[in-house]
Amino acid sequence: MAALPFSTTCRHSSSPLHHNSKSSFIGFSQRNNIWQLFVITKSISRKSIRKLSVKNVASDEKQELKDPLAKRDTFYEFIPDSASIASSIKFHAEFTTPFSPEKFELNKAFFATAESVRDSLIINWNATNDYYERKNVKLAYYMSMEYLQGRALLNAIGNLQLLGPYAEALTKLGHNLEDVANKEPDAALGNGGLGRLASCFLDSLATLNYPAWGYGLRYKYGLFKQHITRDGQVEVAENWLEMGNPWEILRNDVTYPVKFYGEVIPGPNGSKQWVGGENILAVAYDVPIPGYKTRTTINLRLWSTKVSQEEFDLQAFNSGDHAKAYAVLKNAEKICYVLYPGDESIEGKTLRLKQQYTLCSASLQDIIARFEKRSGKRVNWDTLPDKVVVQMNDTHPTLCIPELIRILMDVKGLSWEKAWNITKRTVAYTNHTILPEALEKWSLTLLQDLLPRHVEIIRMIDEELIHEIISEYGIDDLDLFQQRLKKMRILENIELPSSVMELLSTEETSTVDPVKVIDVEGNDVMANEKEEKKDENDDDDDDEEEEVGEEGKEEEYDENLSIEEDTDNKVEVRFKVDPKLPMMVRMANLCVAGGFSVNGVAAIHSKIVKDEVFNEFYELWPEKFQNKTNGVTPRRWIRFCNPDLSKIITKWIGTEDWVTDLEKLAILRKFADNEDLQLEWIEAKRRNKIKVASFLKDKTGYVVNPSAMFDVQVKRIHEYKRQLLNIMGIVYRYKRMKELSAEERKEMFVPRVCIFGGKAFATYVQAKRIVKFITDVGATINRDPEIGDLLKVVFVPDYNVSVAEMLIPGSELSQHISTAGMEASGTSNMKFSMNGCILIGTLDGANVEIREEVGEDNFFLFGARA
Repeated sequence: MAALPFSTTCRHSSSPLHHNSKSSFIGFSQRNNIWQLFVITKSISRKSIRKLSVKNVASDEKQELKDPLAKRDTFYEFIPDSASIASSIKFHAEFTTPFSPEKFELNKAFFATAESVRDSLIINWNATNDYYERKNVKLAYYMSMEYLQGRALLNAIGNLQLLGPYAEALTKLGHNLEDVANKEPDAALGNGGLGRLASCFLDSLATLNYPAWGYGLRYKYGLFKQHITRDGQVEVAENWLEMGNPWEILRNDVTYPVKFYGEVIPGPNGSKQWVGGENILAVAYDVPIPGYKTRTTINLRLWSTKVSQEEFDLQAFNSGDHAKAYAVLKNAEKICYVLYPGDESIEGKTLRLKQQYTLCSASLQDIIARFEKRSGKRVNWDTLPDKVVVQMNDTHPTLCIPELIRILMDVKGLSWEKAWNITKRTVAYTNHTILPEALEKWSLTLLQDLLPRHVEIIRMIDEELIHEIISEYGIDDLDLFQQRLKKMRILENIELPSSVMELLSTEETSTVDPVKVIDVEGNDVMANEKEEKKDENDDDDDDEEEEVGEEGKEEEYDENLSIEEDTDNKVEVRFKVDPKLPMMVRMANLCVAGGFSVNGVAAIHSKIVKDEVFNEFYELWPEKFQNKTNGVTPRRWIRFCNPDLSKIITKWIGTEDWVTDLEKLAILRKFADNEDLQLEWIEAKRRNKIKVASFLKDKTGYVVNPSAMFDVQVKRIHEYKRQLLNIMGIVYRYKRMKELSAEERKEMFVPRVCIFGGKAFATYVQAKRIVKFITDVGATINRDPEIGDLLKVVFVPDYNVSVAEMLIPGSELSQHISTAGMEASGTSNMKFSMNGCILIGTLDGANVEIREEVGEDNFFLFGARA
């Protein structure tokens, strides 16, 4: 993520997250059946929890807090033990969970435990934000339509270094920590790698002490819950919020208006006002994100949508028209119902666009309000890029660019030039795909209807871009200029701005050769002849000009006019709009033009971005383009999900520092041939495979042999990811087995369990057919007594983060066989590699860099190259 250095000018102001509480960690003890407050008194090791610090993004230097927090914050001196944790859990079970008090069952135990953990997070959370306020640091704001977080309980407890005390406390209360943690539903805020990357970023930003916030939407029903039936995939709404979410804090005092439709009218001093239309409110829900072994706890702010209660039509309700009574309320609320609603219809497209704009508008209003608060009475807008960077995760938040300009111009009164300059230095863009269908385009008609002011601003940006192209390359070669516009313009199949047409007409006119009109032997036939060079005798030329007279001058004027008209026609024809094609707004081009940085997410992907997808932009602005290979958090993906392997790594390396510095894993190389390490490694894998086998039986009913090789392909179902190729290979293997005798089969084939998982988008027909094909093949093979345990095919329904945390530690071969050049990076390949799994894959995305790290001998290379 690109960011500029921040200032450390000190400002004293209260945190927007603060609860007006100066207490330390608070637990509760029970004495004579009366709950009493008490302060934890166990001493903390200063080595285990780092003091708050801030990293300078440019120099990577730390700035330690000069006034130690220990003097102001008693929590820094104390951590909870199992007894105080048990008391805290009992308090929340009694007073704060949404369950009746009679029983202390698993669901109730989960909520009480989570709220107990949240107490600790809130203290660190407030301290972190107070610290950022005092230091007046530059903050990175990560904008993403999705966050695939997974379960939070074990991750939070692990980051706080409290796994042992919480496990012991729950044992005292009659429960097992793992059983309690399994009652937490996955947060349904994401779908695939895009959302998982966003969540990993937040975890790592907190762990590395970078000042940052995340912004997203609070989806009530998520993407969907996947059921597998005889007919294939069936989608039902997620129910993750059915019992509430113990991690979120509703901020009723943090709301912002968001407008749709309406019209734009002139305002004072040449400004514009966007009036009328449909108005909703975005309400903030905050989720604390703790770092590992650090007090830094950053914020994920999610927006929900509503309208004021006055919009409820009580008269219509009482008259029996109930649908009309709450129509406005439901229209606002549905914006945050579903992640990626189907967009085959105009209603679906409109809803998606509303979602994207709600994220951008509410978040930017919040960012501006926080910047103004920290700036004090005198706001210097030129310093906004020094204090704020907005990182757009793919093209979904593209409307941040025109929205920031709108706020600066129409609300704060800045000029176009100043607003545009500030925006270009504030916003950055991460590209996640080279697939044309994923490089978003929006109908200009839809945008014009829904966001009329933003279309005006986008037209101005498009005009600025065209003029910059002309300034850099000129317009001598109109064919080449036309080709550049075809690739680089933000507006597609839309007329050129008048200022550009004037330039083109002028240039075309200046290149037209003057002509003479000659009467050939008195006939009506006129011949055009190019004017010859002037005679060296200037006097003769002057005399000839004098003889022309006024009548000749009029003819010459008419002739020049006809040339200009003809030139205008030629330019219009060359750059004309095709009425058969739609007029579109290309969001990726807007991102590149409106931001200071563009990054790909793997070395090969970034090369394709520069050489193919945005080559013309790269030639114009090479300094904007960079690579940032995706990553994953080793806390969740080894330390917490694979404790057996983690203990082995720590034992042989001699330190647990690898959890925050994976370079230290290289120390294991010198023990690679050690038989004791190999035996320990094999045993850890065996235990994980037994867990996977039990999980598969519970989820699918299929019984698999843990001694078989576990061959796994889990990812979003898509043609380019080639699950179809994998299952066709399995069909071929099955057919070969059937042609052999039982003895020949056992000799030729290793027992294998082929595991699939992933969701097909609800309207992606071909992907859903692939899911059905996989499940049908599995049903056939798994019931064949001749094959038995030699080959099994299992499709795991409703694949999510928690399922991945179960499958990945027990996997031995993982398939990453996307069509080369189409996978931007991939992150599951990293998770499998980290857990001691061999990859088979194409030279695509991060596979390239993984192969370089592990060595060619430890990577099964497959397929054509990009």
